[in-house]
Amino acid sequence: MTAGRSSELRDLAQRVVDALPPQVAEEVVLTGSVSRGLADEVSDIEMLIVTPEQIELPTCFEYARAAGLAELDTWGAQDTPARRVSGFLERVPLELIWWSREYAESNIDALFRGDASSTADALAHGVPLRTSGSLARWQLRLRDYPPELAAARIEEAALTWGGFAAAGLLTLARPGERLALVERMLDDASRVLRIVYALNRVWQPTHKRLATRVAPLAVKPEGLAERIEDALTESDPWRALLVMTELQADTVALAPDGPNVNRARRWLAAAAEVLSRRERAGTD
Repeated sequence: MTAGRSSELRDLAQRVVDALPPQVAEEVVLTGSVSRGLADEVSDIEMLIVTPEQIELPTCFEYARAAGLAELDTWGAQDTPARRVSGFLERVPLELIWWSREYAESNIDALFRGDASSTADALAHGVPLRTSGSLARWQLRLRDYPPELAAARIEEAALTWGGFAAAGLLTLARPGERLALVERMLDDASRVLRIVYALNRVWQPTHKRLATRVAPLAVKPEGLAERIEDALTESDPWRALLVMTELQADTVALAPDGPNVNRARRWLAAAAEVLSRRERAGTD
C-alpha cells in the first residue's frame, strides 16, 4: 500500500508544481514519506519550493491558491526568511516551504557548520519535481559527512550526562514528577540518537518511523528503537530510568573518547548502579 499511496501523492504533488510559474518556482523538492515511498493513508505531502528571490507570505498564498489548494494557513515562526503555507487538495494535506535561492544555499552551508535540523536528511532523500540542478548539487555535497562534524555532535550530545551527583536522577522518580521524568528521558533519547547517527555519519532524520530508520545503521546499541520505546512507555519510573540509563551507557561505550564522552561513561555507570540498587531493594 505504501508504494501505491506514495505514487498517488507524488502525482498530486506534481499537479501543484505544474501550476506554479517556472520563473517563480525554479526548484521544487518533494520530501517526507512520499519521497521515500513510505506514504500511508494519513501521510501529507511536503515540498520545498526555491524561488530566485524571497517572496512574501501573501504572494505564496496566491500561488498556492492558484495551484488549487484550499483552506490555506501558515505555521511556525514568522520572522525568518522561510515562508510556510499549508492547505488541502482533494482532501490531502500539503505543506509548502518557500525558500529563496540565497536562503537555500545558506541553509546547506549551515549544515556543515553543525546545524542540527533534519533539513540534510530531507534533502538527501528528496525527489526533484522541477529542477535547475540545485538538488543534485546539494545531494552531492551531502554525501560527505565530515568526521570532525560527527565528533563535535557526539561531544555536544554527551554534554548533559554528568556534572552532578548521579543520585540526583532519583528525584525524577518521586510521585508527581512524571512530567519532569518524561522531559528528561525525551532529551536523553534524542541525544542517544544524535550520537548514533553521528557515529554512522548519517544525517539525522526526524524521530518518526524510528525502528525503520535505525535498522540499517551498522553502529548502534542492541535493540535501540525497542529500548527507547520501553523506557518511554514503562509505568514504573525507577525501571524507566534504568532502561534509559543503560541505553545511554551502551551508546557512549561505542563513541570515541572525548571530554564529555569520558565523563558521561563514568557518570552513567554510577547512575546505573544507583538505579539498580534501588530496583534490587524493591524486589527484596
